[in-house]
Amino acid sequence: MRIVAIESATPAASVALAEGREVVGSSQRVDRRGHVAFLVPALEFLFDQAGWSPGDVDVVAVDVGPGLFGGIRAGLSTAQALAGAVGARLAPVSSLDAVALRAATAHRKIWAVVDARRGEYAVAPYQPVPGGVVREGGVELVSAEAFRAILASDRRDGLVVGDWEALPESVFRGLHGIKTGRPRYPAADAVVDLALARAERDDLPHPDEVRPRYLREPDVRINWTDFRREEPWR
Repeated sequence: MRIVAIESATPAASVALAEGREVVGSSQRVDRRGHVAFLVPALEFLFDQAGWSPGDVDVVAVDVGPGLFGGIRAGLSTAQALAGAVGARLAPVSSLDAVALRAATAHRKIWAVVDARRGEYAVAPYQPVPGGVVREGGVELVSAEAFRAILASDRRDGLVVGDWEALPESVFRGLHGIKTGRPRYPAADAVVDLALARAERDDLPHPDEVRPRYLREPDVRINWTDFRREEPWR
């Protein structure tokens, strides 16, 4: 199974090509405002290096969030365009799942964090299991203070991964049994693994059902009435 993976929900955009679980090429750039300019040229370069054509692709995997509004839109639009053009299946995955999957721990409860800006953070808990992780609860959009309270109320040792550096230092002060670790951002190779697992279970949605996961309203909204003058039809 040939998979194209696109990750652009966070400042670190990345793309990868994979034959099953074997990644045959990947590229990454950290620039929260440069996702649109990066994705297509990076994919074209990887196709050329791997000797693939778009028609060879079976599954296009994409991170649908939570994360940056612009980054999510850029990645999903690129994935939908490629999948639609070649008739490939579309596999949506979560940025939090991708971060947690690469967390290096055998026994600690994993807390994945994605900075959602405006003082809010998307978080979710995971339990490490052989070969991966299992999410233990829902995704929440919380303030730094609320996340500290969640960590303080959990009696188990925890590992916080993802964009924890964006949190105030006070979040971790005085908390025992809580460590921080890598990765900071989700990566396309993790998107490959998550998408392949869904494809093997035949758990891929219809393309029309794939939606971005923002968790809140956009930061900027267009007031269309400012651009439109109401007049009767002539």
